[in-house]
Amino acid sequence: MLSSMAAAKGPQACSMLFMFWFLVLNSRMLHADNQELELLLSFKSSLNDPLKYLSNWNLSATFCKWQGITCTTSSRITVIELSGKNISGKISSSIFQLPYIQTIDLSSNQLSGKLPDDVFSSSSLRFLNLSNNNFTGPIPNGSKFLLETLDLSNNMLSGKIPQEIGSFSSLKFLDLGGNVLVGKIPLSVTNLTSLQVLTLASNQLAGQIPSELGQMRSLKWIYLGYNNLSGEIPIELGQLTSLNHLDLVYNNLTGQIPSSLGNLSNLQYLFLYQNKLAGPIPKSIFGLTKLISLDLSDNSLSGEIPELIIKLKNLEILHLFSNNFTGKIPVALSSLPRLQILQLWSNKLSGEIPKDLGKRNNLTVLDLSSNSLTGKIPEGLCSSGNLFKLILFSNSLEDEIPKSLSTCKSLRRVRLQDNSLSGELSSEFTKLPLVYFLDISSNNLSGRIDSRKWEMPSLQMLSLARNSFLGGLPDSFGSENLENLDLSQNQFSGAIPRKFGSLSELMQLRLSKNKLSGEIPDELSSCGKLVSLDLSHNKLSGQIPAGFSEMPVLGMLDLSHNELSGKIPANLGRVESLVQVNISHNHFHGSLPSTGAFLAINASAIAGNDLCDGDKTSGLPPCRRVKSPMWWFYVACSLGALVLLALVAFGFVFIRGQRNLELKRVENEDGTWELQFFNSKVSKSIAIDDILLSMKEENLISRGKKGASYKGKSLTNDMEFIVKKMNDVNSIPLSEISELGKLQHPNIVNLFGLCQSNKVAYVIYEYIEGKSLSEVLLNLSWERRRKIAIGIVKALRFLHCYCLPSVLAGYMSPEKIIIDGKDEPRLIVSLPSLLCIETTKCFISSAYVAPETRETKDITEKSDMYGFGLILIELLTGKGPGDAEFGGHESIVEWARYCYSDCHLDMWIDPMISGNASINQNELIETMNLALQCTATEPTARPCANEVSKTLESASRTSSCVLGLKFSSLF
Repeated sequence: MLSSMAAAKGPQACSMLFMFWFLVLNSRMLHADNQELELLLSFKSSLNDPLKYLSNWNLSATFCKWQGITCTTSSRITVIELSGKNISGKISSSIFQLPYIQTIDLSSNQLSGKLPDDVFSSSSLRFLNLSNNNFTGPIPNGSKFLLETLDLSNNMLSGKIPQEIGSFSSLKFLDLGGNVLVGKIPLSVTNLTSLQVLTLASNQLAGQIPSELGQMRSLKWIYLGYNNLSGEIPIELGQLTSLNHLDLVYNNLTGQIPSSLGNLSNLQYLFLYQNKLAGPIPKSIFGLTKLISLDLSDNSLSGEIPELIIKLKNLEILHLFSNNFTGKIPVALSSLPRLQILQLWSNKLSGEIPKDLGKRNNLTVLDLSSNSLTGKIPEGLCSSGNLFKLILFSNSLEDEIPKSLSTCKSLRRVRLQDNSLSGELSSEFTKLPLVYFLDISSNNLSGRIDSRKWEMPSLQMLSLARNSFLGGLPDSFGSENLENLDLSQNQFSGAIPRKFGSLSELMQLRLSKNKLSGEIPDELSSCGKLVSLDLSHNKLSGQIPAGFSEMPVLGMLDLSHNELSGKIPANLGRVESLVQVNISHNHFHGSLPSTGAFLAINASAIAGNDLCDGDKTSGLPPCRRVKSPMWWFYVACSLGALVLLALVAFGFVFIRGQRNLELKRVENEDGTWELQFFNSKVSKSIAIDDILLSMKEENLISRGKKGASYKGKSLTNDMEFIVKKMNDVNSIPLSEISELGKLQHPNIVNLFGLCQSNKVAYVIYEYIEGKSLSEVLLNLSWERRRKIAIGIVKALRFLHCYCLPSVLAGYMSPEKIIIDGKDEPRLIVSLPSLLCIETTKCFISSAYVAPETRETKDITEKSDMYGFGLILIELLTGKGPGDAEFGGHESIVEWARYCYSDCHLDMWIDPMISGNASINQNELIETMNLALQCTATEPTARPCANEVSKTLESASRTSSCVLGLKFSSLF
């Protein structure tokens, strides 16, 4: 009986035991589920989710079905993947407390704030990617034994790299690039013996590259570029035989390239450009037979390029430009079958271009400019059929342009100027379908160009200047896109074709120093975008077309040294854009127009005519009225008194016609005031009471160290103006202020006048209805940004090139650029008193100031261009030099160069304009290239405003972006 009872209780006991453990385990699982749920909801609560990507993160579904969540079969969360979801806010530490999490990817969002102190607390995490966000502060301390991938790149992390980084013993991928980290590379990083990728680029790291890196034998990729590293390249790096990619660019490395790098038998990419390396290229480098790209440009390397280069059979890109290499271009280059991009410009190379170059290569870009090369241009350069960029200017090349180039249909950009080329252009050379930029100026080319048909539909810029072409001009060049046409200094004859008036995109036309005759075609007035027209030194006759007065953006007109006659159109110069006119040495008669372009014209620009004027500054005799005897009798008898009044009025008009109005002295209860206005309309409209009444707190616009600015309004006719109150009345040089008052340009804010007493001074500016560039930038499309950039550089070109003496903008920043209702930028030119703190030296404390200005305190045209380059970077990226993530004014340039060098457009383009980036990709890349040239460290390397204007206005729509390709020169 007992045994049977025991037997019955056995199964019951087992069943109860099973039930007990089931309840325990189920309770633990429910507890774990609740814990993970709470952690996820806590994480979500700290985020902003404008795209509603996390909308299903709620209790209506199990969290394993939530967006971006991956679970195991036992419903444990192992992956959170929320890359590129436009999520912002601060990151909650709860996400790192998930007990089974292995992968967290929150890259490419807008997350900000400091990283949680327990970011490395998870014991299961293997992959962590927080790149491309806005995180700030230091990298937290910690140790992760299982973490294999750590990517914190492209944030705003600061401080030093923690020594504890060496305890991440399983790490294979480490990317801390694109931050503002400082200090030295910690030696502890060499403990990461499994590390394959080490990227610390684009920070502010200093000191030497640790020689101990040579112990990290698993490394395949080292990227330490865009820092402030110094010293020599450690010879120990030659021990990293698994290395595939070595990039040390944009540092201050010195000494010679160590020959030990020749041991890196697996190396495919060697980038050492923009350092201070010297000496020859070690012969061992030419034993790296797997090299695909070799870039040693922008150093001080010397010696010859050896024929040993024939060993690099896999080489696709070779950049050795901007060094001191001598000797001949190695013939061996012709035998490299994969060579696509060859750039050797700005060296001291001599001899001939290898005659077989291009025949067995796959050339797409060839730039050998600015050397001392002689001989012919080889026939086979375009044998690959892919050559699109051929740059050979500033050499001593001779003979004819090869016939083979006439059939090179892939060509897009051709620059052969400043050589000794001769012969005629072949009929096929004028039918290249993709060429958008063709410059063959300053050669010995000859023959007629009107005896062939021009079919170049992509052509935007054509320069045949300074050759010996003769005959008539062709009616058309086969392009509706032509923007810049320079045919000057040849022997062209005949009339200017009327069909030139149909060139609707034309911005610059130069036909000077030829033998052109006949009248100036009225049709040229139809070129609505024409900015510069130079027809000087020809045999043109007839009158100035009346339509020239209506050309909306014409800025420079040179008709000097012709046989033109008649009167000057009365309205010529009425358009404010026309700032430079030269009509000297013709047969004009009559009076000068009373328009802006002629009010302060230089006497030499109107000499050699039969003109008169009432303005003493022109140097012309006064215009006389011929009165009949009856008139004088009538006046003498009946209106004698009125004659006296008329003479007084004439004198008043004469004085008013002077560009610099005389000082007015006004007395009121505040004392004696001196007013000087630079515009007669303003002088009539604004009174001393208008100025003083504007000095109210409700009218305050801005306040700075030098004074405050207020908005005022005339009581007479409601004219609005800006009054800047100057704290230091003695710091204003009146003569220089007067010169600034003469400036008239559609992209410059007009200086109306000056008002001062012995205690205070007020500078009066034109009021522009609009907002500063800094206020509107983030909401602008690329098309609007492009228009703004062109307008700004037009203002700089006017100040630098058309003003005598030239005027400096002095201080470039988005706050000094007002965008009006038509999206036109208006630059506020800095007063000398705002620039100078000493009698001879000037300095501005601004993030936009050029590096050399910080040292010498001298402001120059080149420092203006540096500031413009920074603004151009800001228009492209949406980021300014004062942003914390760049750690100061210089690092945004370093960051921009870092991004541009790899052509990762999505890494640097402003998200606001990224939607159409694929459409405008080539233009955006070319514009960034221009911005980087404007911000070159060496002032002499920066282009002038005229060059930048031309380049920006004809930015290529067909430029190509190739990995590692750097554009060699300006237009």
